[in-house]
Amino acid sequence: MRISEIRVFRVELPVGEGAYSWSNDNSVAVFDSTVAEIATEAGVKGVGEICPLGAAYLPAFAEGARTAIAELAPGLIGLDPCNLGTINAAMDSRLRGHPFAKSPLDIACWDILGKTAGLPVCTLLGGRQGEAVELYRAISQDSPEAMAGSVARYRSEGYRRFQLKVGGDPDTDINRIRQCAAVLHRGDVLIADANTGWTRHGAARVAGAVADLDVYIEQPCADYDACLSIRRRTRHPFVLDESIDSLAAAARAIADDAMDVVNVKISKIGGLTKARMVRDLCASSAIAMTIEDTWGGDIATTAIAHLAHSTDPRMRFSCTDFNSYVTRDIARGAAKRVGGSMAAPEAPGLGVEPLYEVLGEPVAVYR
Repeated sequence: MRISEIRVFRVELPVGEGAYSWSNDNSVAVFDSTVAEIATEAGVKGVGEICPLGAAYLPAFAEGARTAIAELAPGLIGLDPCNLGTINAAMDSRLRGHPFAKSPLDIACWDILGKTAGLPVCTLLGGRQGEAVELYRAISQDSPEAMAGSVARYRSEGYRRFQLKVGGDPDTDINRIRQCAAVLHRGDVLIADANTGWTRHGAARVAGAVADLDVYIEQPCADYDACLSIRRRTRHPFVLDESIDSLAAAARAIADDAMDVVNVKISKIGGLTKARMVRDLCASSAIAMTIEDTWGGDIATTAIAHLAHSTDPRMRFSCTDFNSYVTRDIARGAAKRVGGSMAAPEAPGLGVEPLYEVLGEPVAVYR
């Protein structure tokens, strides 16, 4: 089987709440998502999706993904999409870095591999573990009162894990954490996610001021060493996210005892192939994981579900249902939230069928 064509689509995903806001004054109302479809001479097709969280969150942005795919795609024509090692080696040889742009192509190849084998991707990634995977809900940055109201509302919908978008003024963030903690019930989980937004002294102040609360501290500072300093000064369970962008970064953090939980974002690592490596390394070191991505719609959410559902439940902290945050469906058969959990589809491959009437005409075609 050989790759014969790659089509690229651009689709806008409006946020259901009107806007999604986090640290450093970042906010997005409509996400710019890219869907890559790989076709083979045998007639089997696969799809993947990349949706950066705006242009100022990670070294990734939507137009950059499509430009990088233009560099990558010609080098994949004629290759066997089921030979994932060769696919990833070809992409790394043709373009240094830019893992976010490689991710949808890698995911599309996993979709083809699953369809060819007649198995869902989660089976190929290690086997379906349990009936469903537990979700967290990100609480967009707002006033302490509004964020506490959002926690209560989403709790009523079935969520039990809440990731507060903090990383602003330390005094305001302390109030945000306290007010949100006050509306939780026994067994709920609270994560204060600064998304790199605090200075070292600000992070130290916040961690100290909420020392009496049961709360996780996530990626307080932009610099890894600053995060490690805060980790060593707090008793709170500690999560790393933006600092972990490769297998080597994960290995270093494990060696430094820098985290209790890690966020494995599929596109930040470069796709399912490399995310699985990070997943397995962390699992072998008893580091729990949130399986997610930077953002996305039905296709990205379904890839998340397959990786999460094939992860040991003891090492599975949570995962994300990004298609619940947006107002537009882009595929049939996608993983969908039921209460506070979701399950990977059981159909072969990812189990999704793109809605071409929503995706529109491709913005690029490579043959």
